[in-house]
Amino acid sequence: MLNLFKKFGFVLVAMFILAFGTAQADEMTIKLGTLAPEGSSWDLIMQDMGQQWKAAGVNLQIYPGGVLGDEPDMVSKMRIGQIQAGVFTVVGLAQIDKAVQALSIPLLYKDDAESDYVRGKLQPILEKRLLAKGFKVLNWGEAGWVYFFGKNPILTPDDLKAAKFFVWGDDTDTMNLWKSAGFSPIPLSATDILPNLQTGLINCFDTTPLSALSFQWFALAPHMTNIKYCPLVGATIVTTKAWDSIPDAAKPAILKAAAVAGKRFRTEIRAGNDKAIEVMKTHGLVVHDVDDATYQKWASLFVGSYPQISGTIIPSDIFDLAVKYRDEYRAKEAAKASAP
Repeated sequence: MLNLFKKFGFVLVAMFILAFGTAQADEMTIKLGTLAPEGSSWDLIMQDMGQQWKAAGVNLQIYPGGVLGDEPDMVSKMRIGQIQAGVFTVVGLAQIDKAVQALSIPLLYKDDAESDYVRGKLQPILEKRLLAKGFKVLNWGEAGWVYFFGKNPILTPDDLKAAKFFVWGDDTDTMNLWKSAGFSPIPLSATDILPNLQTGLINCFDTTPLSALSFQWFALAPHMTNIKYCPLVGATIVTTKAWDSIPDAAKPAILKAAAVAGKRFRTEIRAGNDKAIEVMKTHGLVVHDVDDATYQKWASLFVGSYPQISGTIIPSDIFDLAVKYRDEYRAKEAAKASAP
């Protein structure tokens, strides 16, 4: 009788192990990399999205804070299958297709409304281009508007010429464009900004207020120029190989959760950037307004670079579409304003 009980007990244990192993195998894990710091607004939104994925049977394992490297490094890891997903700005997405940078052309857009309109028009085109290269867009998001931050005030383009400012190390086209205009960009990974602000290798960078606060970069560059340089747009993407391996029954829930996260990226991050400026002001940030004459100097610099940006940094047909849709929006708004 004892031997029979032992045998029966062994069978139960074996069945439990088999069942547990099957459940583990059935739950797919998607590894996602991001520069967003742990505990930041972006990270919290992604954690919430991950909880919804978990309920659909897909485990989302998030690697925040650039622990997997800079955005270009994470794109490379996606290509070889080390991770399957990422939340990237246009800088990382441009490693796949340069066309996405049309969403962040300097001084092309005046406000969120213009940026949103053009993004809405270009999204289907950009998603199709990314899909053709093996990456599916789950949602579009943003980091906010980019401003210049410096150890000293950066009020004019000449001030920027005298500064040692950060550019993404893998963005050689942009770096060469800056150099050709007489500037001194320093190519680095975004994860290297803080230590190189400390050593003095750089003393200026451009980023969003929420990023400057989240990474604590502003403490070493406490002067912000109050010019909205460009909107820093991004997207959550997954490799098509990983997407195709997700059970079809789970995909609607995955997409729904991603869509909710995308909306939150837009609304909460925008509000967070406004709050970030106020918080940084209480810790020594000085915001420098510029007059119309000074703004025109910046406009001359950036708008004057459009012929070099088009066809080099951004495919010319996509660049032209961005300008076309921006002008289309402005014409509609002008017509509304003039209507009786």
